[in-house]
Amino acid sequence: MTGKISINITKKTGWAGGLEFKLAFAPEKITVETPGKEVGDIRYNPTDKTCTVSLGKREKVNLEAVRRAGGAIAKWSSKNDLNEVGIDLSSLPENSALVEPSTGALVEGLILGSYAFEKYKTSPQNSVCRVHLLASKESKTLTSEVEQAVITSEAVNLSREWAHEPPNIINPVSLTERVQKLAVEAGLKFRVLDDKQLEKMGAGAIVAVGKGSATPSRLIVLEYPGKTQAKPVVLVGKSITFDTGGYSIKPGDSMVGMKYDKSGGMTVIATLVAAARLGLKKPLVGIIAAAENMISGGAYRPNDIVKAMNGKTIDVISADAEGRLVLCDALGYAQKQYKPQAIIDLATLTGGVVVALGSIRAGIMANNDSLVEALAASGEKTYERLWRLPLDDEYFDFIKGDDSDLKNIGVRKATAITGGIFLKQFVSEDIPWAHIDIAGVADTDKDLPYCPKGATGFGVRLLTDYLSTLE
Repeated sequence: MTGKISINITKKTGWAGGLEFKLAFAPEKITVETPGKEVGDIRYNPTDKTCTVSLGKREKVNLEAVRRAGGAIAKWSSKNDLNEVGIDLSSLPENSALVEPSTGALVEGLILGSYAFEKYKTSPQNSVCRVHLLASKESKTLTSEVEQAVITSEAVNLSREWAHEPPNIINPVSLTERVQKLAVEAGLKFRVLDDKQLEKMGAGAIVAVGKGSATPSRLIVLEYPGKTQAKPVVLVGKSITFDTGGYSIKPGDSMVGMKYDKSGGMTVIATLVAAARLGLKKPLVGIIAAAENMISGGAYRPNDIVKAMNGKTIDVISADAEGRLVLCDALGYAQKQYKPQAIIDLATLTGGVVVALGSIRAGIMANNDSLVEALAASGEKTYERLWRLPLDDEYFDFIKGDDSDLKNIGVRKATAITGGIFLKQFVSEDIPWAHIDIAGVADTDKDLPYCPKGATGFGVRLLTDYLSTLE
């Protein structure tokens, strides 16, 4: 899943030639030979076959600028059908803002920027560009930095690839089969609970969501043992493989793109794969709550009352608020089965978070300040940024049930927060928990500096960075 880039570390003295890229700050004065002031602007000099790539203004350069420059190189190379280029690593500037090594960020930009989902095109662009990172000397640190960036970026592209898959290809059952095969390849432990097992366990919420579909709900579990005997961190991902809204049916235009409603689960799968390949210390569990929200004679309805695994009863006010129903049982299973050190869930949960934060940041809600601070720090480092929203107890009044313990939606106020406060009812107060609503950032309707239109793979780099800091 490396996109269309192959990475090699090459001694600069051994570089045989070909087009060479150099990175530079934006110049004070623009000339024909120099790049523009925007990050990623490229100027080609045919005389010596070099390209100069702008990192933007000197005082603003950071790892994200380097990452975006890598994306620009990948796109430019593809556009010009290049099959081999060199990048002069000595041209990466030393700057106080670059507090972390910048070669990894460059590699991330290269691999992420080269990605394209072309699986179903009759004439895909299959050429691969070989990129030589031109270094002055061999370095174990440099090699390790590049390897880690490659592994993490490949995991992001895996998440993008699976999120892009259409609903006639990926449903809860076919996703289970695909994950099982991937688990064998990655060395992860795999298990699955089908709808009958879930119903027997009392997981009535996730079962209800899948009753309208020909492919019933599944709870898919991946385990990475790590290198310590500590309690695991559990990652939970919403994986609605397609969402019609059920009997609270969506307008036709709003159904387009609902294949991305499984993005949270794809991030969890890809993060577990990355953790295994990187050999992280921390034991991890990934729980993917998979269902297809369809309409049929057996589908659940508004005003149905369902019982979750922890015994709480839920009045279904909207069949289109299904994500929190699959997640609440996944959260219950995580605590019952693993007694985790912490739980982090990711979900394309609410339109409310899109209204609040747009497509710039994901919303995070949590019961633990330290967990939020650590995740937010990783978000800033990886540029998968978060913004904390409150979870005051008073918000529960919006979803307090009349004929049940709670409703699955409330009034048209604070909808992102009420999604979080709903999930909070299913997490023990003594377990650090964070809910990340990725509805605004899981996919994009336009090309970004190192992401084409479509699935972004948001959260893989953030979580991998966070998990790498844990003992």
